[in-house]
Amino acid sequence: MITLQQIIDAVHTYIPDADVESIRKSYNYAQQCFSWKVRESGDPYFLHAAEVAYLATKLKLDVTSIVAALLHDVVEDTQVTIQEIRDIYGKDVAMLVDGLTKLNSVNFNSKAEQQAESFRKMLLAIARDIRVLLIKLCDRLHNMRTLQYVSENRQLRIAQETMDIYVPLTYRLGIYWMKSELEDLCFKYLKPAIYNSILEKINQTQSERDTYTAMVIKEITQTLIDNGI
Repeated sequence: MITLQQIIDAVHTYIPDADVESIRKSYNYAQQCFSWKVRESGDPYFLHAAEVAYLATKLKLDVTSIVAALLHDVVEDTQVTIQEIRDIYGKDVAMLVDGLTKLNSVNFNSKAEQQAESFRKMLLAIARDIRVLLIKLCDRLHNMRTLQYVSENRQLRIAQETMDIYVPLTYRLGIYWMKSELEDLCFKYLKPAIYNSILEKINQTQSERDTYTAMVIKEITQTLIDNGI
């Protein structure tokens, strides 16, 4: 599980003087709130909150966003209210948590309605505060990483929604490392036969590619040395 210190260390790489006391406080608070809850994998539910917060540090989000990432499911999945979050962590954190909670709260009657409404809500989230969307993308990425633990129907539904809505948003926002991973994960569930075939071929040629890469590195290194670089 991602530890508190890992999150703090990651934040300090891009905000050296960050006041991380609120991160420490929200980490412990969320862990306590989810102490009774487990995921489909059997892992503690808090693991998800910690992973989302750590992913948020890869986007170099501010401390307020990291706190909101740790708390993003607290209102939806426990008895904690937005007012309590506001009282403890302030209006900015409460606003982000409220936005994330609302993105998850709509039920849909059809696939077409689900996609259209999800996209509209995303646009509204962006208009209010881009950080809501960025945390949501981290949430979706971790959910996709652990999709093997849910039913096949949910796998297909979530993977298709991710491909239709979240992948294009990562592209438009220029988060290409996340776009690539989400696409690969979607492909794994939407086209498993093709995915496994490609993966098998890649594994079969791994040694050959490693040898070629080592040769190129050696040649480039020697060229740099010869030219005094």
